[in-house]
Amino acid sequence: MNQKYHAGMKAPDFRFDTPEGKSHSLFDSLKSGDTLLVFLRYVGCPICQMKIAELTRDFDQFKKRMVGLIVALQSEPETVKKVVGKNGLPFPIACDPNEEIFKLYGVLPGSIFRYITPRTILSAVRSIAKGYRHGKYEGEERQLPAVFLVGKDKKILYAYYGKNVADVPGNKALLTIIEKHSTK
Repeated sequence: MNQKYHAGMKAPDFRFDTPEGKSHSLFDSLKSGDTLLVFLRYVGCPICQMKIAELTRDFDQFKKRMVGLIVALQSEPETVKKVVGKNGLPFPIACDPNEEIFKLYGVLPGSIFRYITPRTILSAVRSIAKGYRHGKYEGEERQLPAVFLVGKDKKILYAYYGKNVADVPGNKALLTIIEKHSTK
């Protein structure tokens, strides 16, 4: 579809399998409250690994605000399982190696000029300095990130499309967005 979504629009539902082999849908997650949907590139990307670790670290803050979390990656379930390990994550990973969910939400790759930017280089250096290493390449290398806060009424409360491959709001900003827009 490749349509860009914004606040007030109905969120499209999608089904996905987790690395653990469980089947979920976005609308299933909305039964327990609003859900933050974060699109990243793939699990082998050090910048994405760092963001997943930050979301994991602050997961209790999202949970305290009664907001669920789903991270969409272009990775195969087997690859995610190898990287994440047997303990898993406190939130589901939507494995989307065919980029169907990405396209459904209009989260598309950018040009080479959105791939190589000062912010991307700084984020890559920071992630490597923290010990994250590049793994298997999957999906579209120039894939841009995005974030959506979807209300339990299935409407998008907040939408953000990244301007470069490292452009994902920090957790503090995400928590502020939730405080401002969440339907609780």
